[in-house]
Amino acid sequence: MTRVSTSGNFGVMTSNLMRAQVLQNVAGEQVSSQKNANDLKGYAKNAEVLTAMKTAQAKVAGFRDQTTLVSNRLDVQDIGIGQVSDATQDARDAIANAIAAGSAETLMQQMNGAFGDVVQGLNSKFNGRYVFAGAKSDTQPTTATSMADLTAAASTASLFQNDQYITSNRIDDTTSVDTGQLADQLGTGVYNAFKQVQAYVDANGPFTGKLTQAQSNFLGGLLPTFDAVKTGLTTAQAQNGLNQKRFETAQTELSDQADTLSTMVGGITDVDMAEAITRLESAKLAVQASAQVFSSLQNSSLLNVLR
Repeated sequence: MTRVSTSGNFGVMTSNLMRAQVLQNVAGEQVSSQKNANDLKGYAKNAEVLTAMKTAQAKVAGFRDQTTLVSNRLDVQDIGIGQVSDATQDARDAIANAIAAGSAETLMQQMNGAFGDVVQGLNSKFNGRYVFAGAKSDTQPTTATSMADLTAAASTASLFQNDQYITSNRIDDTTSVDTGQLADQLGTGVYNAFKQVQAYVDANGPFTGKLTQAQSNFLGGLLPTFDAVKTGLTTAQAQNGLNQKRFETAQTELSDQADTLSTMVGGITDVDMAEAITRLESAKLAVQASAQVFSSLQNSSLLNVLR
């Protein structure tokens, strides 16, 4: 005798079909997202570790963004200091050449051109802000426009508008570095050297044609002054270069830390794609099998047997 009962079988197969569909959905989401779960609840005992790693990632990313920004600003500072230094050297060379040639025919043109480069370097900008202005980064750090301003001003100091705030930036949790430099510290010596030339011209008339002995002696006495100023600017540029190197190294180290953390987080969150695809295919087969049996049960009835 064959016993036919469908209600219990329907319940079992419905449960099996629903379970197979859930497994298929989970595997499908993992394959699609390539992640084991889409929230912390899905990582169970690893949730606390994952949260800590995510916090560390955010901190490292913040430091890396900052070091990139600071490095770019240091690059601009290097160019600005270099421009002031090169212009100072150009002025020194113009004086030396005039003495050697015994002629100052183009000396003042060269001097004014070099001074313009000095001003431009001291007024260097990064992201629309003056890099040598201290905290007053929205204010042009020097108001001089020509050598005539040097003797017209009440003092050299009055030509500088920067404050005395030195920008400091953090490399990591424990280390801060003074990265800022100020226009007056860079430019006062340069301005005073150029000012001596302008003051001589104001008092004795312009340099034109052949140099007199007095003019030659005066210009010769300026060479050590320009040399000293140049040395000071070279030192300032070297200090800026050391900071550039420190932040470049920090960028590399932070990138390495970020990569390590990404790997560690990935070890928890990233799904094994080969395994997930296998589970997805198995789940699909289970759903198909359960659906087929369910369909067969729908066609099973005691009436069919009695017929």
